Amino acid sequence: MNAIKYVFLLLTFFTYSQEDISVRLIEKTKLEADKLVHIDNFDSKYFIKNNVLYLNKSNDIFEYNNFQLGDITSVSAYNPLKINLFYKDFNTVIILDNRLAEISKQDFNTTNSYKYVTHVTSGNDNTIWIFNQNLMQLELYDYINKKSRVTTLPISEKVLDITSNYNFCWLLTTDNIYTYNYFGSNTSKIENDGYKKIKELKGDLYLQKENSLYVKRKNTDQIQEIELPQLLIKQFFVTNETLYIYDGETLHQYQLLNN
Repeated sequence: MNAIKYVFLLLTFFTYSQEDISVRLIEKTKLEADKLVHIDNFDSKYFIKNNVLYLNKSNDIFEYNNFQLGDITSVSAYNPLKINLFYKDFNTVIILDNRLAEISKQDFNTTNSYKYVTHVTSGNDNTIWIFNQNLMQLELYDYINKKSRVTTLPISEKVLDITSNYNFCWLLTTDNIYTYNYFGSNTSKIENDGYKKIKELKGDLYLQKENSLYVKRKNTDQIQEIELPQLLIKQFFVTNETLYIYDGETLHQYQLLNN
């Protein structure tokens, strides 16, 4: 009898863990942008057009440009009070406030210990996560005191993407998906099955492979595909269980459903 109960519990768990994830269309809106970089909880949209960063916030539009630093490589607006812009060609990060006014500038060519940075994302407090290609290390860098608070062990794989929240940083490489805490310790590693981009929401990881999206729920290594209509995925974001997909012309807004 105990064996039967055990098998039943396993089947119940398996069925629950395999539930499908689909979407329901909420809205489609036109958007003229070269790249959509972030949508926050208040539906504020951060996007790049002609190498200018724009913030469309409650019908107010703010903008920031710094053409002498070349093209904007990435923008991380996880903390809307300390937005970071990365200019890879000039090895420089700019920190902006919530109206896109410049707070701080970090030129890694002029630091005491030269750092060749390839990826940047938000940290907590006055920090950013950077990947130092010279040392093949992830570093939590304090841009006020101009020094790294923690560094990880070297990572020999090519880095594809990076994301973070206030507690952890995730590094997507050609081979694996790494999770690091704010002490620089690697807390998990799972194999990368062809994913190229990564986003995070409340500990859940959302991954893109070609023109498909997947989710890895918090505290599990299982990765499930999200059932989507056929459309081009240039950028995607998840906010408050809402999935946004930008195809280069139209912003598609979907509610995520567990079937």
